[in-house]
Amino acid sequence: MTHLTRFPAPDGVAPAAQYSRVAAGTGRPVAVSGRPAPDEDGAPVGEGDPGAQARQVFENTPAVRAAPAGHVPDDRLPAASAVRVAGLVRPEFLLEVEALAVVAA
Repeated sequence: MTHLTRFPAPDGVAPAAQYSRVAAGTGRPVAVSGRPAPDEDGAPVGEGDPGAQARQVFENTPAVRAAPAGHVPDDRLPAASAVRVAGLVRPEFLLEVEALAVVAA
């Protein structure tokens, strides 16, 4: 059995929209590597449209499909980070999503 505790706004830290600042749990950690937005043939989806690419990333990643805003209750928001990089594996990709999860040991 797993247990995950979320801390949306630890003391002294402002709350964030759509994610928890900290999440801690028991169980076996699982890392889902960064995923850009290719279609089933590997071609980029939604070139120039970050919203379309975000939807495609979650469509391609069943393990974290429920993570986007509107699908996760406010009391279960995941921890998240956003990092700006010079570029991804192909210039058509505008974003990449990765995830850390805790599963039963």
